[in-house]
Amino acid sequence: MFNMSYIKTALKEELIVKHIVSIHYFEYAKDYVFEGEAHDFWEFLYVDKGEVEVMADDLGYKLKQGEVIFHKPNEFHNLWANGKVAPNLIVMAFVCNSKNMSFFKNKIIKIGDEEKNLLAIIIKEAKDAFSSRLNDPNLLQLERRSVQNFASEQMVKITLEHFLISLIRKNCAISKNERISKSTKERSDTDTVSRIIEYLEKHIYENISFKDVCSYSGLGRTNLKVLFKAKTGLGVMEYYRRLKIEQAKSLIRQSGMNFTETADKLGYKSVHHFSKHFKKAVGMSPTEYACSVKAKVGTVLCD
Repeated sequence: MFNMSYIKTALKEELIVKHIVSIHYFEYAKDYVFEGEAHDFWEFLYVDKGEVEVMADDLGYKLKQGEVIFHKPNEFHNLWANGKVAPNLIVMAFVCNSKNMSFFKNKIIKIGDEEKNLLAIIIKEAKDAFSSRLNDPNLLQLERRSVQNFASEQMVKITLEHFLISLIRKNCAISKNERISKSTKERSDTDTVSRIIEYLEKHIYENISFKDVCSYSGLGRTNLKVLFKAKTGLGVMEYYRRLKIEQAKSLIRQSGMNFTETADKLGYKSVHHFSKHFKKAVGMSPTEYACSVKAKVGTVLCD
């Protein structure tokens, strides 16, 4: 009997999925709107039925049935239905640091039957592995079932890796330029600015910073400045200060608070700081404004 000197071959792994963040299958209404987010992991969106419009950073795209778009880490993205057809979507977020993931940057891909079957397996295995509702858009963490089908979590991992490898092998990406939509970007920009204005109004009695607005909107400093100025003609913080002054005018007319209380309520550091901003914006001091208002309504409280 001879001892053979076998040599073990370490298998190369070109893509390794380290973590699953979320797995969703959504059946949305035809007027659904997702306001958007950015995160430090990969995400793909597959259109199983209908069409959707998607923003990826500052570019807008229209996705048709059978197409998948990949969002790279830290890419801001949002979406909405086209108002005509209620879409069905698969959305999956995961962590994969393999260098070959660079293939999916800025890609829209038309998938075939093989990849559709793999997605179906992922959804089936996810239902076996996790008790979380796969149609919950607010899901932050997958909950494991107390009793799972054997190796269902591993099946999710290896099937996702199979899906990614298959797409790279076929190299069937559609040029994103073919899907760029100016109307999509215009609508997204308008919605984004509207959301920012609502955010500023909601925090009118606080003292939020430009950094806070960037964090809320998911936009970088330069993109936020350019977009907001283009839509409103004002800088973000200038607009915020004007909102405060308009609210101050309302408080002076209606609340009966003194100027120190008004300044404090609106988040100013001091009544002097408030008065300076007020006069610059209105052209008269708070006292002068109060007297002019009260004169109009026939009061003598400024004497």
